[in-house]
Amino acid sequence: MQRRRQFKEAGMADFWYNVVTHQVEVGAQSDWTQLIGPYATREEAEHALEKVQQRNEEWDAEDD
Repeated sequence: MQRRRQFKEAGMADFWYNVVTHQVEVGAQSDWTQLIGPYATREEAEHALEKVQQRNEEWDAEDD
């Protein structure tokens, strides 16, 4: 929530990746259970699933 507050205070839009529609939303338009984010830019949000996979792989490697 800290990051989202920073976006709002700076007058910036926040971008969300919808895991159901596979679309980027400007502002959280869908139910929170369908969203990953917020992201500072549309490009970051477009790569949300890649970031999730990268983090999962890093955490899996830590478990080994």
